[in-house]
Order: sequence, then C-alpha cells, then structure tokens
Amino acid sequence: MALSADRNTPYRKGDIVSDPVKASTKIYAGALVCLDASGWAQPGATATTLKARGRAEEQVDNSDGANGAVRVQVRRGCFAFKNSGSDAIARSHIGGTAYIVDDETVAATSGTNTRSAAGKIIDIDAEGVWVEIL
Repeated sequence: MALSADRNTPYRKGDIVSDPVKASTKIYAGALVCLDASGWAQPGATATTLKARGRAEEQVDNSDGANGAVRVQVRRGCFAFKNSGSDAIARSHIGGTAYIVDDETVAATSGTNTRSAAGKIIDIDAEGVWVEIL
C-alpha cells in the first residue's frame, strides 16, 4: 500500500556495511569484496555468481571458521583497482561495466561469460580503473 502520510523511514548512517564472511576465507584490507550466491562475503574472484559489494575496510581471517563466524566491514563507493593486462580497460570503456578478475583486478569483458560484474567504470588514470560499486 502506498503512503498516505509522512513516514520516518529507517536508514543506516554512512556507506559502510557489515557482511558475514564465507567459511575458510581470508579477506585482506583493500580487497574487492563480493557476496557469493548464498550471501557470504568473499574476496573478488573469477566466477559468474558473485555480486560486488565494495572495498574491505579491514583484514578478516575466517580460515578456520564456519560461514558467518566473523564479519567484514565493507565500504561502498568508487575505488581504483588494477587494470587487467590481458583484457585491459581503456578510456573508451568509461561508463560501461568492469568485470571482476580477482580481489584487486578488473577487466573490460566478462571473459566469455566467466566473470561477474564489478560495477560502473568511472575513470581510468595512473592509480588504476575507478569503479563505482553501489
């Protein structure tokens, strides 16, 4: 039903989320973090079932833990990641989609449908490929 009066809609302050980490997984600070098909946080990797979540704000080691035994703080926003050498992103790709190669690298294509989308390509410069992950 649509609103018929004002509503105090709940919100979260800031642009940081906390996600439960997948079992037997280590995430490094600064890594591209994704959610797998079951919703567990893991480092970016070449796979077709990942959803980009943002950048890890801390290192989290769940190497010996079960799914969700620890959580990782993830910042949403726009970040510079390394450009893939073999499937490099160029200025002509700005506005398009970057694809996940690993937890620090993005590529121009899905690699023949083997990579998940990282986010929107905002810029490319000496720091890397700027990808917006929302």
